[in-house]
Amino acid sequence: MSRTRIKFCGITREKDAQAAIGLGVDALGFVLVPASPRHIPAEKAAAIRRRLPPFVSAVALLKDADAAFVQDAIDTLKPDLLQFHGDEPADFCASFGLPYIKAVAMGEKQSLAPLARRYKGAAGLLLDSHAKGGMGGRGETFDWSRVTAVKMPLVLAGGLNPANVGRGVRQLRPYGVDVSSGIEARPGVKDHDKMRAFVEAVVRADRAKK
Repeated sequence: MSRTRIKFCGITREKDAQAAIGLGVDALGFVLVPASPRHIPAEKAAAIRRRLPPFVSAVALLKDADAAFVQDAIDTLKPDLLQFHGDEPADFCASFGLPYIKAVAMGEKQSLAPLARRYKGAAGLLLDSHAKGGMGGRGETFDWSRVTAVKMPLVLAGGLNPANVGRGVRQLRPYGVDVSSGIEARPGVKDHDKMRAFVEAVVRADRAKK
């Protein structure tokens, strides 16, 4: 059984990025959405990104941005992966020549099979707890029993924290997990003890799967 990949999202500080790297986190997410309390300008995110070591991915989170904004973010940040959280159609998501994942608003009833077909070019689907048109990072989970298997990687998000992520990993066996508010002291400022506890909980759950 492969291990569960871990992404810490809403990174705004160099010290938080370096702490995540020290914990072995696979990816860091930078929220390039001005309306978000975890928003970071692309230039500031790029400064953090330049200090990431090999094999730690930088993810640009975008929501209903126009093509010029997305391209400017790519040119500035040079992300490894794009993460689209709005109503972006599949051809738009694929048009930038980078791998992407598409967020799914699981705060309302969703059938994953049609979405997997629609976004078949995506690297995976990210299952978040917000309703359609909303944003993640609210610290709320969704009903995990509504997740159905599809033939693409699934990333579990939405309200994860050190206390519940292990259960999510054991129950759903996702490809990866994505956390933001569950490891924070306040929006955009990470709590390093919570970060460590989150990673340890995922590791324990992975061992339990074997």
